[in-house]
Amino acid sequence: MSRIQVLDQVTIDKIAAGEVIERPASIVKELMENAIDAGATSITVEIKDGGISFIRVTDNGCGIELEDIPSAFLRHSTSKIRSAEDLSHISSLGFRGEALSSIAAVAQVELITKTKDSTFGASYRIEGGKGGHPEETGAPNGTTFLVRQLFYNTPARRKFLKTPMTEASHVGDLVTRLSLSHPEISFQFRNNGQSKLHTSGNGRLRDVIYHVYGREIASHLLEVEYEGRGIRITGCIGEPVVSRGNRNFENYFINGRYVKSSVISKAIEDAYKDFQMQHKYPFTVLHIQVDTEIVDVNVHPTKMEVRFQNQQEMYNCVCEAIARSLRHDELIPQIDLPDPPEMTKTIAQNTAENIEKQSALYKKQSKPDSIGETEKEKQSVLFKKQPESSGQNVQTQPAQPDREPRKDLDYFMKKMRERVLSYHQQNGAAEVKEQGQIRETEAARDRIREAVNYRVETEKTEHAPKQLDLFEEKLLSPQAASQYRIIGQIFETYWLVEFKDNLYIIDQHAAHERVLYEKTLAGMKTRDFTSQIISPPIILNLTMQEAQLLNTYMDQFTRIGFEIEEFGQDSYAVRAVPDNLFSIAKRDLLMEMIDSLSDEIYTGLAPDIIDEKIASMSCKAAVKGNMRLSSREVETLIGELLQLENPYHCPHGRPTIIAMSRRELEKKFKRIV
Repeated sequence: MSRIQVLDQVTIDKIAAGEVIERPASIVKELMENAIDAGATSITVEIKDGGISFIRVTDNGCGIELEDIPSAFLRHSTSKIRSAEDLSHISSLGFRGEALSSIAAVAQVELITKTKDSTFGASYRIEGGKGGHPEETGAPNGTTFLVRQLFYNTPARRKFLKTPMTEASHVGDLVTRLSLSHPEISFQFRNNGQSKLHTSGNGRLRDVIYHVYGREIASHLLEVEYEGRGIRITGCIGEPVVSRGNRNFENYFINGRYVKSSVISKAIEDAYKDFQMQHKYPFTVLHIQVDTEIVDVNVHPTKMEVRFQNQQEMYNCVCEAIARSLRHDELIPQIDLPDPPEMTKTIAQNTAENIEKQSALYKKQSKPDSIGETEKEKQSVLFKKQPESSGQNVQTQPAQPDREPRKDLDYFMKKMRERVLSYHQQNGAAEVKEQGQIRETEAARDRIREAVNYRVETEKTEHAPKQLDLFEEKLLSPQAASQYRIIGQIFETYWLVEFKDNLYIIDQHAAHERVLYEKTLAGMKTRDFTSQIISPPIILNLTMQEAQLLNTYMDQFTRIGFEIEEFGQDSYAVRAVPDNLFSIAKRDLLMEMIDSLSDEIYTGLAPDIIDEKIASMSCKAAVKGNMRLSSREVETLIGELLQLENPYHCPHGRPTIIAMSRRELEKKFKRIV
C-alpha cells in the first residue's frame, strides 16, 4: 500500500494549471482580465497557430513594480484582496492570484512592464515554474505578456488541443465578449498577423455591436434601461426578427464579468417567449450591476459561473427589463421585395445581334459565289443604314433586279432580318438616336404629362431626408380604428388592410390565437370562469415528485376551476375543469402542466405559470388557416387586437402582422427611381 506524502511544488502547480488553463483562450482570458483590472484603456491580443505557439497581450495599464515581479508568479499572490472579508465584495475580475503561476507552470513566459513613475521598464522570464531575475529594459507604460509553447512540458495535455483554427476561434470569441463588456476600452485582436477585430473604445455599445456583428443586427436593436430592487440593467437587445438556433447571441455581464447563468438565460428566453418561435434564441447584450454582497463569483475555477443570493429576484428584474423594451415599440416587421433584374438591352438589339451572329457563322461554314457575296455586302450596308426608329417598313433593292435571287440560307436570313427590324422600328418610338426622329403620338404625350405631374406631387409631399420610423403611426391603436380599410382576404388565411401609407397583412390564425390567449389570462385574473364536470374523470398516475408538486399548487388549480381529489396511492382524479378547457382537456395536457411546474423559477410579471399554460392550451380553439371569415368577423378580430398588451406575435412567437410601405411598392413599379 502506497504511503501518503506531500507533492513537490512543480507537480502542485501543474495540477492547479489543469483547473485554470484549459486551452489558449484560458490564458488570454486571465491576462486580459488582469489588464482591465490594471486600468488599461487599450488592449492588444496577438496569437499565432491558434495561440498554441505564441500569445502576446499588451496593455497600457498601471504596470508592475520591479520588486513585485517575482511575487506575481507565486501561487495565491494578488493585489486585489487582502483578507477573507474582501471575498464578500469583490469588484475586480481577478482575485485568486492563481493565473500567472498556472500559466508559468505549463508555458514559456516573458514579461515586460513599466509603471508610470519609473524611468526604466523591467523584463522577466519564467519557464515551467522556474524563473530568473528581473532586468531593466526600455519599455512603454503598461504591461506586455509573451507566452510561447503552451503545454510544452505536458505533452499529454498538448495532444488534446484542437486545430489552430478552432483554438483561434475560441480566442476570438473571448475577445469579442470582453469588448462588449467594456465598450470604453479599445480592443484589438490579431491572428497570424491579420487584424480580426478593432474597437474604438469610445464607450458606445452600439458601435461595438456594429464592429462585431455587422450592420444587419446593429440596425435592429432596442435599448434596455432598468433600475430597481438594487439591480441596474442597461444595454441593447435585438428585435424579434434577430434570432439564432443556439444561445451564442445571448451576452450578459455581471459587474463587467462575462458569465454563464441558467437563471439569466431563462429570464431572457421567457421574456421573448411571446415574440419568437420555439427553438429560436434572441440577441442580447446586457450589463447587469448588482451589489457585490448578493452575488458569489468564487464558485468556479475559471469564474465563469456565479451564484445569486436571491435567484427569483434576479430572474424577475431581467425578465421585466426586457419585457418593457419589447413592448415599448410597435414590432410589426417591414418586408422588402428584391428588385427584378434590369434589362440592359432592348429586344431589338438582342435580336439583331443574334441574327448577325448566325450570319457570321454561316459565312464561315459555307463558300458563297461572287453573286451571293455581292448580295450580302449590299444587305449589310442596308442593315447598317436603317434608321432605328423611322416608323416605316424597311425597303430593300435586289442586287440584280433582272435576275431572281437564289433562295438559299442567306436569302432567308435576309428576309428574317428585314421582318424583325421592320416590326421593332415601328413599335420602338422611344429608342432614337436623334431628337428629330421622335414622332410623338397623343398617347405618348399623355404618358409624359402623367409622369411629370406625379413627380411634382411627390416632391410637394416629400420632406427633408430622415430615418424611416415605422412606429410613428401605429395601426394597432384605438385612434387608428376609424382610419384603416380592409381590402380583402387572400388564400383564405391572410387579410389585407390599408392604413395611411402602409399595406398590412394579418394572419387570421395567429391573430385569433393571440386574442384567445390574452382573453383567457384576463379571465383568470378576475376569476371570471365556471367549472365543467367531466365524466368519466381523468385519472393521473403521478410519481412522488409530481404528486408533491400537485399538492403544492393545489389551491391554484382549485381557484381557476379544477376539481382534483386523491384516487388511491399517488393517483388523482380530475373531476372538473375550467369550462373553456372542456373540449380539449386531455391527460397529456394536464401532465404537461404539472411537468412545467418542476422549474422553481417562474415569471412574476405576468400571471403565474399555471395560468400561462392554460391560456396557451386555449389557443387550440383558434380559427385555422383556409377558413373563410366575413368582413365583420375580421373587423371584430382587429378591434380585439387593438386592445391587447402584445398584439404583434402569437403565443408561440410567430408574427401576427407584417407591413409593406407604399414607397416600397412604388419603387417596384418604377414610379420612384
